[in-house]
Amino acid sequence: MNIESQRLRFCKYTDNEFEYLADLLNNPEMVKYIGEGKTKDREGAKNFLEWIYHTYNLGSGLGLMVLEDKERNNQVGHAGLVPQVIEGEEEIEIGYWVSKEHWGRGYATEAARALLHYGHHQLRLTRFISLIQPGNTASQRVAEKIGMTLEKMIIQGNQDVYVYSTTKYSKFKSTSLNGN
Repeated sequence: MNIESQRLRFCKYTDNEFEYLADLLNNPEMVKYIGEGKTKDREGAKNFLEWIYHTYNLGSGLGLMVLEDKERNNQVGHAGLVPQVIEGEEEIEIGYWVSKEHWGRGYATEAARALLHYGHHQLRLTRFISLIQPGNTASQRVAEKIGMTLEKMIIQGNQDVYVYSTTKYSKFKSTSLNGN
């Protein structure tokens, strides 16, 4: 499994990335729209990393992966195809999370497009969702840029969450790996 885009390389988490993940999860601005919006201590970060490892066992190409800027060789966030159960249905979420110092540079859109391309062409999936809290307008714009539309609102973990979805792919065949 090799997922890359113009600027990004997707790498599976290892224990070496624990400190990076723990820093993300301990930053109130970074977790504002993640789950209940609460920071996690080191134990919570360890549990989150174990959950990520578990998702790797659910299928090839699944799970959150560290996003590395290929030119600078630094971590800019994480993204992945994440198995979810929504209202009793198994779904694949295109999830993306870029660290604050890299906001506004198009990394989330580039990562989401690369995941859409990979999921469609390598995994042969046709439907993808993104779960986005109503206040997270930046993530809503990313979902819309890759062709997703707002399908419905659900309650997940005591939070209102928008379900964006797409079953269309052809629109992005030629531009899926070209950044913004």
